Amino acid sequence: MTESLEAAPAALRINDKAPGFAARSTAGDVSLSSYRGRWLLFFSHPADFTSVCTSEFIAFARAHENFSKLNCDLLGLSVDSLYAHVAWLRDIERTFGIKVRFPLIEDSAMVIAKAYGMLDNSSENSGTVRATYVIDPKGIIRAIVWYPMNVGRSVGELLRLVEALQTSEREGALTPEGWKQGDVLLEPASASMEEAYEPYEGESWYYRERRG
Repeated sequence: MTESLEAAPAALRINDKAPGFAARSTAGDVSLSSYRGRWLLFFSHPADFTSVCTSEFIAFARAHENFSKLNCDLLGLSVDSLYAHVAWLRDIERTFGIKVRFPLIEDSAMVIAKAYGMLDNSSENSGTVRATYVIDPKGIIRAIVWYPMNVGRSVGELLRLVEALQTSEREGALTPEGWKQGDVLLEPASASMEEAYEPYEGESWYYRERRG
């Protein structure tokens, strides 16, 4: 299947519309539009059959069900061929007993990677790619996380990030450092001098915990 891609801005930012695409994957043909109505964690990795990427895919596979409980799908990408993807994922299952059930996209021409800023337009390989995008059900980028090639991502932190984004949106509140489900939420800071002078029962006007 030939990849098709919508026009994308030179540098994607949070709250931009995620560039649409269609491509081949280990689960058949996929398109970004098919994920509308669900959250999506879209991530790239430098290459198949590499140690750090293998450790990440094992972790993603183990956390797949937890992402699904958050109405969030996983979608991987690298510039390796579809055949390399299939061989690698089969080897992970054979060697580690872990079955990767989410799709892995083929991007041999680096079209999608470059559109998302995962690669510079002058790049000839994927040596620096380890990018993650959290895309909401409307196709809007809500978070962007980049790691260098030699450092693996924390899948647990990415799961926390998705849950924090969803909770903040649902509750109209903020999530403090290290927030996890069940922890206290914060009220949005006052936006005017009048609000700043209102009494907050011993709390600062700019740091107020959600009550009740």
